[in-house]
Amino acid sequence: VQLVESGGGLVQPGGSLKLSCAASGFRFSSYEMNWYRQAPGKQRELVARISSAGSSTYYADSVKGRFTISRDNAKNTVSLQMNSLKPEDTAVYYCNARGRPDWGQGTQVTVSS
Repeated sequence: VQLVESGGGLVQPGGSLKLSCAASGFRFSSYEMNWYRQAPGKQRELVARISSAGSSTYYADSVKGRFTISRDNAKNTVSLQMNSLKPEDTAVYYCNARGRPDWGQGTQVTVSS
């Protein structure tokens, strides 16, 4: 099983980034997919979730209205569009298949002027 996150970087407050996660080694289309993040000194927190077919989504209150999760089951990818970024969004972002123990290496997002 592999989960490979990409798309992170340094962005100014108010800016945008799009994260991507490429999954392999399991039946991607059968799993809900999550994006988590972990800031220094804090616990990993769930940011967004998307159902296996992509028909329903969940967002943490802190990102609702600013982030959008999507998936492409034909390409085994899940994405996170992040708009109106704030310094408190700074963290390492990880994707995860709900119920599976697998994690990727994460991608660093830094929001700073």
